[in-house]
Amino acid sequence: MSAVVSNVRPQPDQLLADIADYVRDYSVDSAEALNTARYDLFDTIGCGLLALNYPECTKHLGPHAPGATVPNGVRVPGTGFELDPVKGAFDIGCIIRWLDFNDTWLAAEWGHPSDNLGGILAITEWLSRTRVASGDSPLTVRDVLTAMVKAHEIQGVLALDNSFNRVGIDHVLLVKVATAAVTTDLLGGNRDQIISAVSNAWLDATLRTYRHAPNTGSRKSWAAGDATSRGVRFALMAMTGEMGYPTALSAPGWGFYDRWFEGKPFSMQRPFGSYVMENVLFKIAFPAEFHGQTAVEAAFALHRVVKYRLGEIESITITTQESAARIIDKSGPLDNPADRDHCIQYMTAIGLIFGELNADHYENEAAADPRVDALRNVMTVVENPRYTSEYLDPDKRSIANAVQVTFKDGSSTDKVTVEYPLGHRRRRDEAIPRLIDKLRHNLGTRLPSERVERAVALAEEPGQLESMPVPEFVELFLA
Repeated sequence: MSAVVSNVRPQPDQLLADIADYVRDYSVDSAEALNTARYDLFDTIGCGLLALNYPECTKHLGPHAPGATVPNGVRVPGTGFELDPVKGAFDIGCIIRWLDFNDTWLAAEWGHPSDNLGGILAITEWLSRTRVASGDSPLTVRDVLTAMVKAHEIQGVLALDNSFNRVGIDHVLLVKVATAAVTTDLLGGNRDQIISAVSNAWLDATLRTYRHAPNTGSRKSWAAGDATSRGVRFALMAMTGEMGYPTALSAPGWGFYDRWFEGKPFSMQRPFGSYVMENVLFKIAFPAEFHGQTAVEAAFALHRVVKYRLGEIESITITTQESAARIIDKSGPLDNPADRDHCIQYMTAIGLIFGELNADHYENEAAADPRVDALRNVMTVVENPRYTSEYLDPDKRSIANAVQVTFKDGSSTDKVTVEYPLGHRRRRDEAIPRLIDKLRHNLGTRLPSERVERAVALAEEPGQLESMPVPEFVELFLA
């Protein structure tokens, strides 16, 4: 006979309460976090506008019912769409993530905290336009930046010690959680409503097989849009009084910990603050899965040495961290761009052949170049335990790779090692001018030059930017 399970409604799990208290009560005072968030905001929108040049992305955009519009709705940068907040969050999140070019966070779990901007921008735009229509004041870009810092922190701190990918769960679960928390707060939700939204997000665990062979596919490019829109949906539901699930994590037998984490609660390395935004990784020069970024930088350095000797190459050794070896070490056919941008051999081969890497290099035309697979076929990926250890070290957070080429005559290139990618906090001074160049290029693919320069100027003017109403800010990027 089974034991009787109490049906007394318990107090919410401590983590749910901690997230709610953080988004409601924490004051973001870190100048470094806000400064980084400002660049992150512009970079993220720029990545979205660049993605609009790819039809496989744009086919996902627009109202569910063609031609439908929403009064005071969410306007999607680079388009003419005006959508409800849930679909608006999906569309913004979809374009942000499509090219794998927005920011990154790497720890026991990895992910892209700026994915949350889909929900944050959708809610702040919709709320602001609705308020203005009623004669009230809109939200400002400072509200957006504050929400970004908090969403980054929730997603990133949860990722520090807790590997969701090892149990098959996709990291976009953390986007649902973070977006649900900050957007419920933006909507004016109370503590119980934030807990309700966040608890529902935890129930939405998603399998990540679409990121791995043999199923790698385009869902990984719109999964973040789906996740941030789900967070918005839970926030809106919570505001109607929809119930939450106070022990969604800890319930015996059926809670997240028992079902997925062998009964172990999450390890929380640090309290919520502004650490993640301060340490977030930017993709500056090229779009590639971040565990392989330094391998591509090493390949660029070797390009000049090997470009005339590609046919003489005997072998190529890529030395990397455990995470890269586990998720982006691939052999065999690569069937689509989503497959290729998650293959360390492919991105390294492109770097060696061309000395550059851009989104077009993942398309079928570039992949058909016989030199690419010829190089992939002679590559070996090996783990360096030091790289793995320093990848997880909170004081280093390196993402090291090394590349060495050996020729058929027995000679070899130097072993080129890059421990910290250009987008790392340790290389911020070097990176920011390049980030502005990236922004100017990405916006210029969709917007007239005068608006590009207006946006670039605002990216460098925190005082003027932070007081700007959200609708006025969004208008900078409309088609």
